[in-house]
Amino acid sequence: MRKPFLRVHALRLRNCWKLILGVTLLATAVAALCQRHDLLRMRDAELSAYDNGLTLFTRGRPRSGEVVIVGIDDKALQGIRDNPRYTRNYGVYPYSRNLWALVFEHLMDQGARAIVFDGVMDERGTDEGNDAALVQVVETRRVPLTLGFSVNAGQPALPPVTPANRLPGTVLPSSPEVVSEDPFGFPEEETPTAPPPGEVAQALAFPVRHPGLTLPPLAHDPRDGGPRLSLHPVPPLPGLLRVTPGFGLVWMEADRDGRLRRTRFVYSDGANTYVTLAVAAVADLLGAEHVELTPGRLKLGARELPINPDGSAELDFGGPWQERFEALSVYAVLEDWARRQEHRERGTPYVPVLPEDTFKGKVVIVGGLSVGTGDVKATPFQSEAPGVVKHAVALEALLSGRFITEAPFWVSLLLTAAVAFFSVALLTLVRAPLLELLWPLALYFGFFLLPGMFLARGIHVLSAMPIYAGEFACLSAVAFNHMFANRERERLRESFNRFLDKTLVDQLVEQQRLPSLEGETREITAFFSDIRGFSSFSERFKDDPKALVALLNRYLTRVSSVLMAHGACLDKYIGDAVVCLFGAPLDLADHAVRACHAALAVRTEVDSLRAELRKEGLPDVYTRMGLNSGEMFVGNFGSEHLLDYTAIGDGMNLAARLEGANKAYDTVILIGPRTYALAHAHIEARELDRVRVAGKAEVVTVYELLARRGELSSARKATVARYAQALAFYREARFAEAVRVLEDALAADAEDGPSRVLLARCQHYVSHPPAMPFEGVTNLEK
Repeated sequence: MRKPFLRVHALRLRNCWKLILGVTLLATAVAALCQRHDLLRMRDAELSAYDNGLTLFTRGRPRSGEVVIVGIDDKALQGIRDNPRYTRNYGVYPYSRNLWALVFEHLMDQGARAIVFDGVMDERGTDEGNDAALVQVVETRRVPLTLGFSVNAGQPALPPVTPANRLPGTVLPSSPEVVSEDPFGFPEEETPTAPPPGEVAQALAFPVRHPGLTLPPLAHDPRDGGPRLSLHPVPPLPGLLRVTPGFGLVWMEADRDGRLRRTRFVYSDGANTYVTLAVAAVADLLGAEHVELTPGRLKLGARELPINPDGSAELDFGGPWQERFEALSVYAVLEDWARRQEHRERGTPYVPVLPEDTFKGKVVIVGGLSVGTGDVKATPFQSEAPGVVKHAVALEALLSGRFITEAPFWVSLLLTAAVAFFSVALLTLVRAPLLELLWPLALYFGFFLLPGMFLARGIHVLSAMPIYAGEFACLSAVAFNHMFANRERERLRESFNRFLDKTLVDQLVEQQRLPSLEGETREITAFFSDIRGFSSFSERFKDDPKALVALLNRYLTRVSSVLMAHGACLDKYIGDAVVCLFGAPLDLADHAVRACHAALAVRTEVDSLRAELRKEGLPDVYTRMGLNSGEMFVGNFGSEHLLDYTAIGDGMNLAARLEGANKAYDTVILIGPRTYALAHAHIEARELDRVRVAGKAEVVTVYELLARRGELSSARKATVARYAQALAFYREARFAEAVRVLEDALAADAEDGPSRVLLARCQHYVSHPPAMPFEGVTNLEK
């Protein structure tokens, strides 16, 4: 049996070797062309494969023993705001610079090896004495500080200079002595004059040797929108420019999808060369007088690292940043300083906030961790990470780790040809229908697995290009898949044409992941709407039911058209009520955003219809809406006589309750907490209340949806801000203060329903105080 089997395949090989070779060469050439010119979104696919390989195979790198992060987190923002002494001396974020003077000094006292500040200080503070205090500490304590600087298109170009690295400990001309009488405050100093451009360039530029390598320009990338503009450094504060030993460029260097994956080390503005923040810091730590950058190598003093031929390198995150780095709050540093100070001055028992060796011998990078205190970017491991993480990862790699480097292109090209050859030879010679189906699937999974085996060793081999070539060589299997999928497409068309827009049905049947009509759990957004007072509304037509049907059909048609245009799946009509789903059966990653935008569009459409009906003397169709997102079970439900595609679960119930809750708050659109969390970056909304719906013990926060992001008027914003202030007073049981704020709000905007409702509630509690502790939760009975 074995010989006939081999003979058959030998004959096939003899008959098909030209085809196999030709398809291999063509597939390799097409894949290489797609890679070079980004056809078929191959670079996006490569980034996706790279991210998956990184997260699957490189997680678990050891926790950094070199770098510690001290950040402005929520604890710091809240702690300083709630401490009158801290607020008096440092203000609220952004804090006055005497806070950084204290933090830097305390870090030095605790043995920090160096301090890297992920931020810029290029604008004078309101109290220049605080700026002077920071300058004094950096100068007198010889702080090994590396400070960030930014670049701007509107900034004048700096003159070319011959740069030299000013290492920490360099003796500088002394400044007038500033004596501190209060450890929390510093006297003022005369305003320093702006240094000449040459001095600025001398401080910011860095000596770089780069034979055989063209440095990337400091310029705005046109892919980010707008023309290509040259960028120039923004000078830091004059005092800091004189005493700070190191300056580094603060630039996020995100890929075109917004994720942080790679870094460059040196940039040029045509006149001078500038290094990034991490490079500047490590150069000082290693005593490097210059940076040497050649294709494939980076040298800082005695340390030499492999990099990419173009002078870049991929960042080895090694896992979520919380697993890689110890992160401490600025507030903890302040409290530790305060306790030590009190112990020294008053002899009180010393209970440390931080262990003695927390910062000893460590490089401390200081930056923003809380939203609003710094850039928030995505990494391959996390959709949201503070920008300081990029600098921390680069510091760790430069000090004791490594970067991930790209394999030579010929290696990836050879792998591409091998995958294409094996794929076409396997399917051509074996000719098994099941294999024609399974092998493309195996290639698809290889798309995620292939880069990981190399990435674990610090090498990035292109994986999208080999997989594209392999799939091209599997056209016979693709044809088989196409025929197999026809029956599924027709079944889906029949099932969903009734309640999905036709274009969405076409999109649904073309997506790779087909929905399960038997039922599945997925996160979606449910939408409920209802006409206010429909019972009274319908009584007007008790003698003319045809007119009621015509009006109701007119209303439902207008509303449904808007919803379906935004991607909704119509679930059902319950009289005048409309129920629909976003995110099922069509998988929509932005289902919450679509639902919110659809609700706002429905509100506009209904307002237009109401105006038309008033002119015609017909009843009002004022509509309230409720939206909620969550995990729900979706599929065909019913009996053998009637099936309906719908969703069930607590998420649906809450959406319906939110629609009804509009009446209690005199609002139009209420959304649940998960919907707000998913869509808040694209909408204007305000937190309305914490409620407990009927039949549930759980407390949920509800929000009023107001407008698309950026479309809220300034007057409305003022009303929302006053309401937020009053709500905070209300939750603290400061009802009289809340009443005053709400009265001011209603004086400016008498039509704001939530303010009226909360005012009535606060006035009631002023005269009838509630039991303490006050829960601040509203029970909704309907």
